[in-house]
Amino acid sequence: MAAVIVHGGAYAIPDHLVSAKKSGVHTAATSAHKALIHGKTAIDAVEIAIRHLEDDPAFNAGHGGALNVQGEVELDAIIIDGKTLEFGSVAAVENISNPISLARMVMEKTDHVMLVGKGANIFAKEMGVAQVDAKELISDFSKEELARQSVYKHVVNDSFDNQLEHDTVGAVAIDIHGNMAAGTSTGGITAKRVGRVGDSPLVGSGASCDNEIGGTSCTGHGESIAKVTLASRVLTTLQKEGCSPEEACKRSLEYMKTKVSGFGGVIMVAADGTIAKAFSTKRMAWASVDKTGTVQCGIDP
Repeated sequence: MAAVIVHGGAYAIPDHLVSAKKSGVHTAATSAHKALIHGKTAIDAVEIAIRHLEDDPAFNAGHGGALNVQGEVELDAIIIDGKTLEFGSVAAVENISNPISLARMVMEKTDHVMLVGKGANIFAKEMGVAQVDAKELISDFSKEELARQSVYKHVVNDSFDNQLEHDTVGAVAIDIHGNMAAGTSTGGITAKRVGRVGDSPLVGSGASCDNEIGGTSCTGHGESIAKVTLASRVLTTLQKEGCSPEEACKRSLEYMKTKVSGFGGVIMVAADGTIAKAFSTKRMAWASVDKTGTVQCGIDP
């Protein structure tokens, strides 16, 4: 039954990044699936996949995180257990290479579901998480993007994904015991205000997971995704409208476009292990290993 799907962001990904994006999501998905077939949990697999992407400067998460207006990296992440509905998230955290692992610690080591900013960093120190030099998380691409987008604009028209980088990473997995997990991690939007938090660390928006229905991870324009609680909308659509997982993703994205003029992408694993994805942006980097062991990877529609 083990299956996993990952994404590496949905936006107008430039041609020169296509190879790196596809290679990165392929490595993340196959590494996570290998862990699953060796008995690791869905939570383990999601963390493994996302850590790969956070460590890869080709993605806007961890190393390579987008820069805010002050040239700083502030990171958000969430991880959800589909069996218990427990989750942990962090937001606006600094100097942490792998916020997805810190989010898992919030879930497993505290009585809380979210820690933000200074509090998240204090908790990381308590947990013995290494805090890196801020410069280590800044990539050449992120510096170029900040120079190009000196002022963040809330864009809600059909061309926004040509103008702004809406890069996020995420993973959804089901393990050999039928338990599910989902996670999302991001550096947010280039030239965002200090302290800005989008959809990614918000349960039901950036990710959602329930063993009885499925798991989702979202990417795209964070404010739009949060307004329609896109991740939970996909699961509700699947459950109530009796459509296929892929159709549930498409209908939910269409709702977001119609309701708030938002664009993005969704990956999903249904409770029966069926993998699905959809995106309304020009491209979305994704890779999957389904329950038969078939590996797939793509970026164009």
